[in-house]
Amino acid sequence: LYIMSDGHQTPDNAGPDQGAPDSAMPSNETESTKKPIRTAFDDGALKVMEDEFQSVLNELVGGDRSLDKFRSEYEKLHKALLKSHDSEKRLMQKCRELNAELVTNSAKVQSAMKLSDEDKSAIASLRKEIEKAWKMVDAAHEKEQRAKETIQSLRIEINNLSKLVEQGAGVTMGQEHDVNDLMKIRDELAQERDRLLNDVTQLRRDLDENSFKQADLEKKIHESNEQILTLQEKITQSKTENMKEAKRREQIELELKTSKQNLEVRNAEFKAQTAQFESQQQELRKAQQHLKQMKEDNIRLSKDNQILQVRLDNSRTQFTELVTTNEKLANDCARRVTELKEKEDELVQLRKERDNEQKKKDLAEKRFRQVEDQVGEVEQQRERLRSKISTLEHEIDQFKKTQDENRRQIDTLTREREQLNKNCQKLIADNQKQTDQVKSFDQSKKTLEQDITNYKEEASKQRKIILKMEKERDRYITEAGQLTNSVLGLMEEVKKKELELFDQKKKIAELETRLKQQQNLYEAVRSDRNLYSKNLIESQDEIGEMKRKLKIMNHQIDQLKEEIQGKEQELVRAQGEHEKVKKDKEQLMLNVEQLKKEAIKKEEAYANQQSEFERLNKQFMEANDERKKQMKQLQQVIAERDVLGTQLVRRNDELALLYEKLKIQQSTLNKGELQYKSRLEDLRILKLELKKLRHDKGTLQDKVSNTEDLKREVFHVQRELLRERTRCRALEEELENPMNIHRWRKLEGSDPSTFELIQKIQLLQKRLIQKTEEVVQKELLIQEKEKLYAELKRILGNVIEFISVLIIDVVFHLLYRKRVSLEEFIFLYKLN
Repeated sequence: LYIMSDGHQTPDNAGPDQGAPDSAMPSNETESTKKPIRTAFDDGALKVMEDEFQSVLNELVGGDRSLDKFRSEYEKLHKALLKSHDSEKRLMQKCRELNAELVTNSAKVQSAMKLSDEDKSAIASLRKEIEKAWKMVDAAHEKEQRAKETIQSLRIEINNLSKLVEQGAGVTMGQEHDVNDLMKIRDELAQERDRLLNDVTQLRRDLDENSFKQADLEKKIHESNEQILTLQEKITQSKTENMKEAKRREQIELELKTSKQNLEVRNAEFKAQTAQFESQQQELRKAQQHLKQMKEDNIRLSKDNQILQVRLDNSRTQFTELVTTNEKLANDCARRVTELKEKEDELVQLRKERDNEQKKKDLAEKRFRQVEDQVGEVEQQRERLRSKISTLEHEIDQFKKTQDENRRQIDTLTREREQLNKNCQKLIADNQKQTDQVKSFDQSKKTLEQDITNYKEEASKQRKIILKMEKERDRYITEAGQLTNSVLGLMEEVKKKELELFDQKKKIAELETRLKQQQNLYEAVRSDRNLYSKNLIESQDEIGEMKRKLKIMNHQIDQLKEEIQGKEQELVRAQGEHEKVKKDKEQLMLNVEQLKKEAIKKEEAYANQQSEFERLNKQFMEANDERKKQMKQLQQVIAERDVLGTQLVRRNDELALLYEKLKIQQSTLNKGELQYKSRLEDLRILKLELKKLRHDKGTLQDKVSNTEDLKREVFHVQRELLRERTRCRALEEELENPMNIHRWRKLEGSDPSTFELIQKIQLLQKRLIQKTEEVVQKELLIQEKEKLYAELKRILGNVIEFISVLIIDVVFHLLYRKRVSLEEFIFLYKLN
């Protein structure tokens, strides 16, 4: 799959994108979705390829039957191309859908963030109102404290008045004046009391209103807390999704690192192979030049060898002729010896005629000298032959003379042979002429015998030379055979180097395609990494915000605890004051009884003050009523304390829930770390399997002959793959359309928790991802096996073609040699 994006950005430059604000996230995602995703080739290019395929297929169908296999392979390749194009389109559609989902999810996250900001502002405003209400409550408490102080001062004045009443009737004018002042003060105090009572009622009304407001605020806070919980659940879901995406991103980054390492290794291998390829090309050029030179030398040597063979055959024929002439001369000599013996008897008779024949003798000596001169010429010719033989040896060593010079030498040798034949015939004729005169030539007989011995020695020398030349010829023949073998070996090495060169080119092309694929995947992963890094930064900011909120809540809880402690201290103080009021009441009751006794005794004296006393009694009753009201207020404060305690318990429960969620997050992080380690272990196992597969590849390349087993294995693997695909499809359909009619029947057990369901979903997702990865690996293995099978078929075809070319070359050379030998034989036959 070739997925190409216009944004080229390295991972090192991803820092500025990571530091972008939260508001820039959807715009970046929309920009990433707007970027065009292009395939390796568009529909127009596919249509052009389809037309070309149809044209080539029509040519193959109308052509030779030997191309049927090639046509079937070509159709398979075209089907595989169409299949890959369809899968590419499907994956592109999935990429578009995923991009759309990312955009929608980012919009949802933005809306949730806006809602959370609005809720934060509402919570802040509610908190301000609560603080105002608490301030008002504190002001009411202060007013209540002041009222208590005034009541205490009034009680003190009542005690003072009661003491004055106890003093009796000894009232002077100053005392009356004091009583009048006290009455005025009492009236003022009564007015002050009424005013305070009005203030208390107003404060109670305000307190009721504030309590209603507080209840409303508590409801709003409860609703906002529920919204916060829902938002927290959404945030946890988004965190889990981000964790999944982070795991996927980590896995992709690991794959990217491994692909980078593989790419670097492949680049190093590519450089080494290019260097080796260049060195092999240089060696191949040198070998080709050496091979051309060896071929030329071999052709020249073969021609020279054939010429020398012809010369050797000619020299052999000349030697046989010389041997026959020598035998004839020996026979003639023997015959002449017998004739000499026969004519020794006549020699006596001829001595008389010697004087007469002296002149003839002189003439014969002249002729003999002429014969000796001719013999010298023959010896010169022999020496000339020796020099020519030495020149031929020199020519055999050098092998650089041309064919025309050899032909000229052959012509000169044939002429010399003809001259030798003519000289031999002249010698035979002269010997026949001198047979009648041999008897008188004893010295000529000795010289002839000496010549015969010389000829025999010369013949033995020539035989040795011929043997030496035959040995040299055999040596040159063996050297020529070795050279031909070395030439054939070099040609085989050249063919092997060409095959290796072709394999290296193919590997280079495959590496280039893989490099392009890895680059495209790297760009796609890099864009995903930027998006995921932005999501991760946003999630980290949200986590920081939640931690800050948690600190604020803890601080608020501490403040509430301190307020509760202050309220409890105030309650203890109020209880102490209540006990003091009870004691005062008891004391007042005692004082009232005493006053009643004294009033009975002194009714007549204090008749005017009775009404005043009753009024004071009424005030005392009102004070009791006020105390009851204060008791009610105390109960209300206790109820408020209970409410605050329940709120504190609720906050503690919320804190416990938050801690449990933190523990769950920590456990998921630990599980993610374990999964990361397991993925690293899987990567190590995959690397070992990769080495094993490479070793298996080498063994498979060594075992080229097991193609049928490979076909069978490929067929079985394809069948298992189809079985697994149908099984997966059936399981997916069963998951989408469950057939269990008792699916929602109520059982005795309870429903599983959401955490268990999430764990099960994660486990099922992991299993599904693992199964899909196994299916992809199986498909890749099948494709590699098919490539290996096609490569082995191609290599076998090339080897068979190379062997046939070698056989044809050897047969051609043999035919050429036979033709040259036949032409030379015909030429010699015509000369003879």
